[in-house]
Amino acid sequence: METTLAKEYRRLCRDPASHQPLAYLRLRSAIRNVIEQRDIEPGHALPSERDLARALALSRVTVRKAIAGLVEEGMLTQRHGAGTFVAERIIKPMSRLTSFTEDLRARGLNPRSEFFERGIGEVTPEESMAMNLSPGVAVVRLHRVRYAGEEPLAIERSVVPANLLPDPSLVDDSLYEALEKRGCRPRRALQRLRAVLLSAQHARLLHVPTNSAGLAIERRSFLDDGRVVEFTSSWYRGDIYDFVAELHTD
Repeated sequence: METTLAKEYRRLCRDPASHQPLAYLRLRSAIRNVIEQRDIEPGHALPSERDLARALALSRVTVRKAIAGLVEEGMLTQRHGAGTFVAERIIKPMSRLTSFTEDLRARGLNPRSEFFERGIGEVTPEESMAMNLSPGVAVVRLHRVRYAGEEPLAIERSVVPANLLPDPSLVDDSLYEALEKRGCRPRRALQRLRAVLLSAQHARLLHVPTNSAGLAIERRSFLDDGRVVEFTSSWYRGDIYDFVAELHTD
């Protein structure tokens, strides 16, 4: 990887179209390019600052500044005492209605949840409108942080009608698995995504700096008969998740 990166850095130095007179910006672009070209795979380590500085005839301050920008962008991660690594991103297709747990298990990751709320209450006006429920109806509320192993990935607030899920303790990791056991797994969903800057509270729970890039997602899921079975608001880390949609002309 060190040789490939050195070649890309020198190519950018010779390229007048790069418009990057500062060495740390050229190095940042070179690292980004080799990552995007998959010359170094997600999860793999970069050469040390000392090795990069020696190979490219740069100061360690320049190398450190280039890497710091990519860490801030979420392309690289740093582990104390271990080095700098290419961030491992999770690709979430938007063409299939799957759960967080199913997505992570399919990638060989270990999903788990840390609950802040798991109880029953009366539907709020906002929930009533979103789920087409009458005032006073009982709903189950689940508020949790979703993890892959020890890494927090998302915060979720889910609401489900209590007549479909009468006991919130039935939900361990996967809400959809609990619903499927009761014969009311969602069959379709409407989902809205928007880019956000994570608040101090959300950033603390997700172990990222305040105002880090995130994705806010609102989902309403339906049964075959049109009833809303789930109303979920989620906040995902923007440095880990890519949401991908397949588009057609017809």
